[in-house]
Amino acid sequence: MFDIAVIGAGVIGGAVAREMTKYNLRVVILERESDVAMGATKANSAIVHAGFDAKPGTLKARLNVRGSELMEDYAYELGVKYNRCGSLVVGFNETDRQTLSELMARGEANGAKELYLLGTREEVLAVEPGVADGVCCALFAKRGAIICPYELCMAEVGCAIDNGAILKLNFDVCEIEKSSDGYIVSSADGKCVEARWVINCAGVYSDKIASLVGDVSFTVSPRRGEYVLLDKSEGGRVSHTVFRCPSPLGKGVLVTPTVDGNLLIGPNAEDISDKSDNGTTAQGVAHIKRLAREQVAGIDFSKTITSFAGLRATPSTGDFVIGVVCEGFINCAGIESPGLSSAPAIAEYVAELLAGAGVTLTPRKDFSGRRRPMHYFRELADEEKNEIIKKFPEYAHIICRCEMISEGEIIEAIKTNPRPSDIDGIKRRTRSGMGRCQGGFCSPLVAQILARELKLDLLEVTKRGGGSLINLSRTKGKS
Repeated sequence: MFDIAVIGAGVIGGAVAREMTKYNLRVVILERESDVAMGATKANSAIVHAGFDAKPGTLKARLNVRGSELMEDYAYELGVKYNRCGSLVVGFNETDRQTLSELMARGEANGAKELYLLGTREEVLAVEPGVADGVCCALFAKRGAIICPYELCMAEVGCAIDNGAILKLNFDVCEIEKSSDGYIVSSADGKCVEARWVINCAGVYSDKIASLVGDVSFTVSPRRGEYVLLDKSEGGRVSHTVFRCPSPLGKGVLVTPTVDGNLLIGPNAEDISDKSDNGTTAQGVAHIKRLAREQVAGIDFSKTITSFAGLRATPSTGDFVIGVVCEGFINCAGIESPGLSSAPAIAEYVAELLAGAGVTLTPRKDFSGRRRPMHYFRELADEEKNEIIKKFPEYAHIICRCEMISEGEIIEAIKTNPRPSDIDGIKRRTRSGMGRCQGGFCSPLVAQILARELKLDLLEVTKRGGGSLINLSRTKGKS
């Protein structure tokens, strides 16, 4: 019997699980995929929004501003890269100028701080010289920031596990049945856990999970957004996140540096029906490239290293769906943008809901919220690296030449919660395979390390779990 079962190990589920382990509660995290951060968390804009976009009075507005205030210290405690670089919403005409004034007023109503209207092109250029020729005005949000969302999620879940939470992967919830003390949560392959409270953080599937306890008050539709990632040689093209004026489908295409030094372009917005369709399209990529060129001058798209797509969990309500549904069940559903920005505040809010429902939240004296950064080794001074290499020579053996990731870092990642079991899991934790060749050279070596450390046959190593095998046995007698 667990006290809390969190369904979904994305950045919201991770934040909630970590928050729950601050108290004397037994916590289990249930994730349908083979690793954490496999949904919207691994494919989004990686922006900590300042809080000017959401409609005043909504949960989005309240939790965005609170989350933005918390995020810098939250990321530092978890050892996650964070950069308060600021953001610009750029305008091209008088209609946009009016929209920017409305966004400014909305932000002030939400309690967002350090917002400035830049009324002339000269004022915009003084802040961001990289904008394109057509830009004539902007809203400057000095508190806008960037972060690595999947790194944040892994740190949250890892911290929760370090503090006693249990992570169950490949647990595809198909039934939630009321029991005498709470709920029995069952998976499609017959596994089950029992918990007094269930917290639904299932992303695009959160409406399905809610329906298992009879809540059909909302639906969640997938909204696909495509992105283009450019090499680090383009990472200095701008020093701020550059948005364009928002539309009914979202905040629009952005151009932003990443915390790892790349340049990220996107997303578009396409409402689709398939909650698993995260493929890219030639039309979508061409569209975001065209809009990006209108915002930022001189982008060299020949430096593109990959493209990808993510699915936003768009709720029918137009707002986050967070609340106690019935005794023992809480929704954290429909968490689209600014969900990443709101994550630490959502976790706080869930704790408030539990306390309001009569759950005793006794703080643990032994809770440890600190995490060593996953990237700590590469940031050490040469003298410190050499001291480690003397004891552990594998840190001198470079596996990924694009990102200069060593065998020692990969081994350490395999032994650190939440533990990876496939090549993409290593990629997200160490950046091995995230450079120009996208794993073309290092993937075979990573596969060998995984097989050795996890005591697997090399033929069992997968790219991303499931049936994504990368090595096939050769049929005897045939090539």
